[in-house]
Amino acid sequence: MYKQTTKEIIMIEPIQFKYNAETAVNNKYQHADSKKSEKIQEKALKEFNGLVDKLKERGVKVNILKDLLMPETPDSIFPNNWFSTHEGGNLVIYPMFAKNRREEVTKFRGQVTEIMNKLEAVQGKEFKIHDYLSYIEEENFLEGTGAMVIDRKNRISYCALSPRADKDLFIKFCEDTNHKPVFFTALQDGIQIYHTNVMMGIGEENAIVCIESILEEDRDRVRNELVSSGKKIIEITLDQVKKFLGNTLELKGKDEKNFIVMSDTAYYSLTEEQKGEIMKRTEIVHANIETIEYYGGGSVRCMLAEVFV
Repeated sequence: MYKQTTKEIIMIEPIQFKYNAETAVNNKYQHADSKKSEKIQEKALKEFNGLVDKLKERGVKVNILKDLLMPETPDSIFPNNWFSTHEGGNLVIYPMFAKNRREEVTKFRGQVTEIMNKLEAVQGKEFKIHDYLSYIEEENFLEGTGAMVIDRKNRISYCALSPRADKDLFIKFCEDTNHKPVFFTALQDGIQIYHTNVMMGIGEENAIVCIESILEEDRDRVRNELVSSGKKIIEITLDQVKKFLGNTLELKGKDEKNFIVMSDTAYYSLTEEQKGEIMKRTEIVHANIETIEYYGGGSVRCMLAEVFV
């Protein structure tokens, strides 16, 4: 049986985190102001370290890669968009929409491959690399586990189609890695939601989903897929999507116990009923990353790249 959760992740420590104008064209959760970039970076680094500490306290192995000043990659703190790993020996490299985000692959690919090679040597497995970077030439993009939310246990991948999630490339990913594709359209304020993990998070038993964001013609199909695969749907609102409640990830910690990690912003948007439903099946860990959310338009899930072998 395939595992839904892992106790090892990769995170990238920022050195120049700030508002990225290249990604803001279709990420409507980002904000800009007149605050100096040095102050933004200082706060973001503090938040990053605070999240790392909470994850380590829970027994998660955190591999930290450090960013470099050049080339400039303000969104390197969100590594799950350019690579993912999958049980059975698959490392996938993705084409990203923003040109300055593509530099992240050049910077960190070698280090990620080295981590996977070490695990390969220990476990006696050989990794296959699926490299989709050539699709950039055709302007077809698929931004990793931002563009897709994966039910790893049941081998189902969900994708809200957008300029950052091409349908044909999504289907190719599913064919290459043996996942069933479920694609649909989701909207926030009449605009396509840029990443599926903004409005959906899937764990061992729970599925946190903004059903109302999904187009009516797709809604029942997505709901039925989740229910038939054994997930308990916890519905969230479009306002809670703006508070990053969909951007969560379930991990495995000490004593092999699962917990769900989210931001303070997301946690304090939960209703008591929602909180109770989640905690029937897993504990909640939350951290303050308000600076990262405000300028980057992404939250906790985007900061965590899972390691599966």
